[in-house]
Amino acid sequence: MTQTNRLTDAQLSELRLKLLDEKVSLERRLHDTEHFGLSHDSQRENTAELSTYDNHPADIGTETYERAKDIALTESAEHQLEQVNTALENIEQGAYGICKTCGAPIGYDRLEAIPTTEYCKEHVPDPHPSERRPIEERLLEPPFGRTSLDELASSQNQFDGEDAWQIVASWGTSNTPAMSENRNVDDYKDVYIEADEHEGFVELYESFLATDMYGQNVTVVRSKAYRDYMSSGEGEGLLEPDRTEETY
Repeated sequence: MTQTNRLTDAQLSELRLKLLDEKVSLERRLHDTEHFGLSHDSQRENTAELSTYDNHPADIGTETYERAKDIALTESAEHQLEQVNTALENIEQGAYGICKTCGAPIGYDRLEAIPTTEYCKEHVPDPHPSERRPIEERLLEPPFGRTSLDELASSQNQFDGEDAWQIVASWGTSNTPAMSENRNVDDYKDVYIEADEHEGFVELYESFLATDMYGQNVTVVRSKAYRDYMSSGEGEGLLEPDRTEETY
């Protein structure tokens, strides 16, 4: 049930005068500064040119920054003026000094400090944006949403959305090694997600062992994977030494 405020006539009159003074100040500020200089925006006035960029693009950058600042100041002043007008309307309607949430009277000390407030201390809206994410985003976790099967079971080895992206990305993306999450990446082939993941085989040595079409005559392909495997001390070297480019 909505209550009436407990302000005396003298207190209400004093708060009303304070609001009127604030209103006059805000209106004068907006008028005298011509909305903080937005009425003289040279970027808009220079319509004869095909582009705002000339020999000094840094000047345009400075002006763009100033215009963004002017817009922010104007919006802030207009928002304050709107709050003042709302408070004055509430005084005329007898609804001033009543919390919009619980309907309890707002203390005079609080109104004196913030004449435009419409909430008691217990129900002031949180000015900070919520850090809670929409529940719909659960479909996006893990990456690639429902098409990623890696997290469903430790034994999962099916082809999923992530594998499809890895194949496409292996042919190239707009990313560079500098944009990779892995700080040790120095090759475009290693930029995409889990680029070091085995593809088409389980153990690394399977990538450089080959047979004929009947599964016979096992040979070793001296690829980069083979050299990495041997340099890591994982296996024993072949009897013949590595061939160099000159011997081909």
